[in-house]
Amino acid sequence: MANLDRYRVNQKKFSLKDFDTKDKTERSGSKEENEAVLFELASEINAYQDILHAQGKHKILLILQGMDTSGKDGTVRHVFRETDPLGIRVASFKAPNSEELAHDYLWRVHQQVPRTGELVIFNRSHYEDVLIVKVHKWIDEAECERRYKQINDFERLLAETGTTLIKCYLHISKQEQKKRLQERLDNPIKSWKFNPGDLKERESWSDYSDAYEQAIRATSTEHAPWYIVPADSKTNRNLLISKLLLNTLKKLDLNYPPVPEAFKSIVIND
Repeated sequence: MANLDRYRVNQKKFSLKDFDTKDKTERSGSKEENEAVLFELASEINAYQDILHAQGKHKILLILQGMDTSGKDGTVRHVFRETDPLGIRVASFKAPNSEELAHDYLWRVHQQVPRTGELVIFNRSHYEDVLIVKVHKWIDEAECERRYKQINDFERLLAETGTTLIKCYLHISKQEQKKRLQERLDNPIKSWKFNPGDLKERESWSDYSDAYEQAIRATSTEHAPWYIVPADSKTNRNLLISKLLLNTLKKLDLNYPPVPEAFKSIVIND
């Protein structure tokens, strides 16, 4: 598999401007050929995930973050389209309810992390607590810096207790977001996704870009690296995340559990 390190964030040198949202490097050939590759990747992911679930040893957490319309839902739908739902779970994080607000901001997140043998996808995550709250100045800079450190500690805890983390920022341009928002308005099948509040948040595009850049720079670590996924092309996005996930699965010591000795003498009668 091609070297994917160029998408990995280097804390010291990182800037979002260094990553082209229109990059289509992971695509090759025609639409039909890309679709065939994506199907092959999805089938391989399914095969490895079956072993992951059966073995009950490893835990994988895939975190998807990005601007509105960047394709978090679409990523889940396409990358995992061949995956058996047994042993896989999606957790989404909306505005916290009163019960969640009564606890620390990581409380609700910790409840959703994967158990052994499970692959969990976070559609948005604890990073919302250093993004929207920062942009709207609901927390100050000092609190934001504290949260970066707390998030690093939290993710280190997960890594040291057997969770493999893959954090993907779906990087789209403001022009592409405009196109996708308009598609939601124009297409009756997609209009249910449109939220007028997204237009208000769009006015803070620059502030959100800065907040993402700062958060990613502060929290891309050896045990929980960030990957910048060029996402103006949906196909490129799906191919790259599929490859990142498959590459991670292949590095794990995945094997079906051995057949118990007692099973070998069992005879199933007619």
